[in-house]
Amino acid sequence: MAGIKEFTKQVSVILKAGPGFSLEAVDPGSTPGYKGKKPDGVALLEAQDDRLDVLQEMLFAEGKYGSSKRVLLILQAMDTAGKGGIVEHVVGSMDPQGVKVVPFKAPTDEEKVHDFLWRVERALPGPGIVGVFDRSHYEDVLIHRVHGWANEAELERRYAAINEFEAGLAEQGTAIVKVMLNISRDEQKARLLARLDDPSKHWKYNPGDLEERALWDSYMEAYQLVFEKTSTEVAPWYVVPANKKWYARIAVQELLLEALGKLDLSWPKADYDVSAERAMAVES
Repeated sequence: MAGIKEFTKQVSVILKAGPGFSLEAVDPGSTPGYKGKKPDGVALLEAQDDRLDVLQEMLFAEGKYGSSKRVLLILQAMDTAGKGGIVEHVVGSMDPQGVKVVPFKAPTDEEKVHDFLWRVERALPGPGIVGVFDRSHYEDVLIHRVHGWANEAELERRYAAINEFEAGLAEQGTAIVKVMLNISRDEQKARLLARLDDPSKHWKYNPGDLEERALWDSYMEAYQLVFEKTSTEVAPWYVVPANKKWYARIAVQELLLEALGKLDLSWPKADYDVSAERAMAVES
């Protein structure tokens, strides 16, 4: 792309939470693999929109012709980290008919009767669809660990169940992109204050956010364990520095482009006589 600054390294490599990964060692204000500034990142995001849109349409078209391929983007983060911005500015560039966004809130009474993965299975994207989980089944090991709602044996069972569940999804043709948007405690404070100082943002603020914020260190420890126990070859975790919203958006966009690119997508061949149909269309 002439005049557009691109990533200097493969994002899925530099942001992967592999063996020996330390969340504490990640600078939330950094921009790994990208040497440009905010205007460059904004330009890159816009320049890549068309490519993302075309790949998603190919995925959707293949799904209509029997392909089992699909994409699942899992977004996890502390409050104010920018999950909504990813949905709006990255996922929002794709055709809505091929996208399914599911925000996971506190489980309903019906959902509590079942195992924690029950509601997740019901929310999975169908063939040809890009699914987005705004929070996910990982809440059941993060919040439950931090608040002590599950004991160690149950948490270990859930880690194992998640790995088995995701391995099954990958085997069935699902490309899984697991993203943790990593902001600093100071950045979260600034964003919370910005919401309180702007009447148009008051609806985004939840007094309970401060209660969870007080448990910051416990959450960081819980995330570290999540990476150690559930970052697998078929479903690795990517930790995206998110103090700079523009960087987080281009990084997630790049991860989606890589995931779609690995699916070896192509336009389905017509199952009808194109020449005959064209001739009839000319005469119509």
